[in-house]
Order: sequence, then structure tokens, then C-alpha cells
Amino acid sequence: MSTKLPTEEDILRPINTLTKKYFILYGIAALALLAFLVGWAYQLQKGLIVTGLGDWGSGGGSTWGLYIGAFIWWVGVAHGGIILSAAVRLLGMDRYMPIARLAEMTTIGGLSAAGFYILVHMGRPDRMVTSVLGHYHITVNNSPLVWDVTVITAYFVLSATYLGLTLRYDVSRLRDDLPDMFEPVYKLMTIGYTEKEDEVIDRMVWWLAAAVIIMAPLLLHGGVIPWLFALLPAMPAWSGGIQGPMFLSIALMSAISGVMIISYAFRRAYDWEHIITDDIFRGLLLWLGFFTLLFLWFQLQSVLNGVFMGPLASQHAAEAKMAHPAYQVAMTLMFGTLVFIFLQGIRPALFSKKRALLASGIILTGTLTEKILFVVEGFLHPTFDIYAATPGTYFPSLIEWLSLAGTAGLVALLFLNLSKLVPVVELHAVEHMRGEHGHDEDDEHATEPEVKA
Repeated sequence: MSTKLPTEEDILRPINTLTKKYFILYGIAALALLAFLVGWAYQLQKGLIVTGLGDWGSGGGSTWGLYIGAFIWWVGVAHGGIILSAAVRLLGMDRYMPIARLAEMTTIGGLSAAGFYILVHMGRPDRMVTSVLGHYHITVNNSPLVWDVTVITAYFVLSATYLGLTLRYDVSRLRDDLPDMFEPVYKLMTIGYTEKEDEVIDRMVWWLAAAVIIMAPLLLHGGVIPWLFALLPAMPAWSGGIQGPMFLSIALMSAISGVMIISYAFRRAYDWEHIITDDIFRGLLLWLGFFTLLFLWFQLQSVLNGVFMGPLASQHAAEAKMAHPAYQVAMTLMFGTLVFIFLQGIRPALFSKKRALLASGIILTGTLTEKILFVVEGFLHPTFDIYAATPGTYFPSLIEWLSLAGTAGLVALLFLNLSKLVPVVELHAVEHMRGEHGHDEDDEHATEPEVKA
């Protein structure tokens, strides 16, 4: 483990450095987003029928498919990210402070992608104005779909406020080393700032973190999103109290996996071994194992209940899900990942960052696969199966696959742009790490008194 102490210069490196790899990655992300926008433009011109989501049976099989499955997945990534960041601040988990802001940015990206899916799946984006916003005072009392929009919007504002408050401290102290071209942005971010507000902001951020932790099982991925499915009695594969805990476990698994991948990318690109340390990856991997264990247990409860105790429609849906090769592969890989995580906890020599990345990739793929199959198989087996004799089955169209690539590109572009505008690691994290090691270990980087967080 490196004994080098982090400095302000370290966390400013992404802002002040441009490399060929950065431009290549930026180009790939932009092309992915552009490809999806072209596909979406075609869908707007011809209608949802081009995806097969506008018909049943031979036309596609399910009017809810990858769009809704990916929507749930991105919301989970977003909500899990803000929960992770809130836990760091609220529970004093200082070990993970260097990745707290990355988790907050993951939330902003995930919510942006999820909101995009709402517009895409509505067919015509103007319906958001004419149907949702125009009749909000009526629909909010009756429609769980409108509650989805409400919660996502509220949490986007909450997350952006949360991130903005923590950035004021950093921008005000590092302003002389930030690019002059973004001066109007920095002035807006620090408008009215004085050092006297630091203590007030610390309290505000603490209360925001407390609100996030409290609301997670009530309104976030443990509340409104699973209620959209669990409270539909006509769809026995969706109904039931298990959905809230399962959705919340998926959110935390997906967020931890995503943050690990993003953290590794920044660590590798900017030589941050002494900031985002191996201990952080080890700890995140163990948390990932814990939530994966919970998820697999919830899956077992749900499947067993459907197969042995549920009504006939629920049994058919559970059997169809279990028989799907994608589900079998995903669950097998996730179980294998769980075994590896706990083995490396027993025998630390098995740990490596590349294996941790592989585990994160498997978990992200597995949770996405499960959510798509959850939506599709639940939709295809209602209580009154009036389409049972209609031939055909659902498989995502090219436009739907492009939507997944496009939203991933959107989130990547968000990180690439923000990394050139503001520090993605908090100044507080640097100050805390230097304070833990003491100034005498590296006088070169400790010539001034620290400002306490």
C-alpha cells in the first residue's frame, strides 16, 4: 500500500489534464448516445411499433420490455448511489470518503438516464406536458406512474442540491487552480459564499443524508418503484411484499458495482492509488457480497412462492422466468461471484482489483437481466391470460439495445464533463487522509494548517 499523502494537486489532475485516451472515450460515449438518438428519432417517426412494444404475440410479446426494465435498473443505480454517499456522511464511514462524490455523481447520471427512459417509452414526449404535468393535480392522487415521475424529479433536485452544497467548499478554496474559462459557472456555484457557512452546510448535508437513509425504504427503490408493480393484483408475478426489499437490494448491488468500476477508471487514469486505495475496493466488495446474498435469498423466496404456493398464473410466470437461459446464466454467475467474494474475505490473497471489476460487471449484468425478465415475464402472465393463444415471444429490438448503449454513453459523458469542471474527490477527503497520517510524514504536502471538515 502506498504511503504517499494525497494533495490538492492530485484531485485537480483530472481538470488540468487532457489525454488521447480521454478524447477516445469521449468519442465512443458520444457515438453511443448519437446512435440511440438516431434510433429514437426513427421511433418518433414510425411509432413504438418499430420496437415491437406496441403489440402482443408475434408483434413482440410484451408492451413493457427493455425500456421499463432498464428504467428500473437505472433508478436502482441512482438510488443506491445516493444511499452509499449518505451512509458515508451519516454513519462516519470515513474510509469511503474519497468515493462519496463519485457516488453522488452516479446518482445524477442514473436519474438522468431513468428520466430519459420515461420520455422514450411514452412514445410521444409531448404527453409528459399534456397528460402528466397538465393534469398533475388529478393524476398524482391516482397513478403510481405519476408517483414515479414525482419521486425521480424530487430526488434529482435533492441529489443536485446535496452535490452542490459540498462543491461550494471545494470550489471556493481551489478557485485559483481551476480553469478560468468556467469562471461564470464557479461564480454561480459559490454565490454569496463565506467561510462562516461551512458549519451550517455540514449540518445541512448531514440532515439531507439522514433524509436519504430514512426515505430509501419508503419512497425510493424500496417504496414507490416496487409499489408500481407489487400493487397490481392482475399481475400475480409482480404482486407481493417481497418486491420492496428485493428492489432495494438490487439498487445497492448495482450502485456499489457501478461506483467500483468508475472509481477504478479514475484511479488508473490519474494515479490515485494513494487516494482510492485497495482497502476501499476490499470493503466495497464485501458490502457487495452482503447485498448479493440478500438478493439471492429474496429471489429464492419469490420463486419458491410462485412455483409451490401461488395461483396458476403466478406459477406459470415463475416457471417461465426460471426456465429462461438468460436468467439461469445470470443467477449462476451471481452466485459464483458471491462465492468468490466471501472466499477472498477468508483468504485475502484471492483479492485483486481486476477480479473486483469482473465481479462488479457480473453483478451489473445480472441485475439488469433480472429486471428485464421480471418486467417481461410478469407482464406475459396476468390473472386473465387473454393473449395465451397469441403466438410470438418478446426479444429486445435493435433500438432498445441502442437505448441501453445510449444511456450508458450519457452517463459516461456526464462523468467526463464533470471531471473537467469540478473535483470528483472531495477536498475534505484529502484533508482527512492527511490528518490521519499526520503532517510529519510528508512535510512537503503539509506546510499549512488543515481546515477541518
